[in-house]
Amino acid sequence: MATTSSLPPAAAEAAIAALTNAMAAASITPAEPSASASEPSASASKPANGDGEPSDLEDGEIREDAEEDDGRVKTVFDDAARFNVKHPLYSTWTLFFDSPQSKGLPKTPATSLPPSSIAHGGWMEDIRKVVSFDSVEEFWGLYNNVVPPSQLPGKANYYLFKDGIMPAWEDPQNKNGGKWAIQLPRDKSKPVIDQMWLYTMLAGIGETFETPLAAPGEKPAAPEASDLVTGVIVSSRPGFYRINIWTRQAPDSALPEADPLMNRILTIGKHFKVDVLGYKLDQKLVTGGFQTEVSFESHKDSEKKGKKNVIVV
Repeated sequence: MATTSSLPPAAAEAAIAALTNAMAAASITPAEPSASASEPSASASKPANGDGEPSDLEDGEIREDAEEDDGRVKTVFDDAARFNVKHPLYSTWTLFFDSPQSKGLPKTPATSLPPSSIAHGGWMEDIRKVVSFDSVEEFWGLYNNVVPPSQLPGKANYYLFKDGIMPAWEDPQNKNGGKWAIQLPRDKSKPVIDQMWLYTMLAGIGETFETPLAAPGEKPAAPEASDLVTGVIVSSRPGFYRINIWTRQAPDSALPEADPLMNRILTIGKHFKVDVLGYKLDQKLVTGGFQTEVSFESHKDSEKKGKKNVIVV
């Protein structure tokens, strides 16, 4: 499992931005994910206390005597059971999941689904809401207790979206947008897909795809409500993995780079390719098979057949 020191620079900064001052000097090694999302390990569900024994706390609970322990502020990274502070994210995020096996799980309430998704065959009815979170501690608690992408079956997806936005083209905040995507051969990328997905989520919840990072010693800037990214997705298929970054707007592919919207979209794509995935900006990725370049297309173009308007970085 990666520590912050082994992350690509901007991905590490995304984590630091999310944690604010608490992570500035932290070296984090999250626990390995449990074997099953529905059956977290005993150590994951019962964090160890200061003596190494299992705690009687549920995930995210804070001991009432935590501050009285030694009088100092403790984050979840200091002590998983006796932390006394949480670090809020700028936005609330919701994780959704679907797979052939999810059809037997409790359904996401129909009131939270776009009406058009129900009217057109009901494909969204198979998506299940896992949990919403708005703090760094809750994110790591979630991350440590779900099956990683490398272990998902061949037709499964994780969707991590800002609160109130459904992972559907029909959602009003997605319908005029598009997506950055990369597709990777399953056999060759299985050792790295979990790391890529983690860094993508960190960049998302850290709001670093567009919002400038603070200079050393300065307070992180607050993301603008108009930031383009609405969510991130990882998909597992029999022959490949795919990671998407969805945006609320999409430029005409013929526009010059100097166009404001085009420039913003390209900024997201370059950050995704270089700082999150770890490739060089001018590196060609297509080597045959299921491999694709990091490319962007609007949701409307995605529905078209034949030649499509695609932006590549």
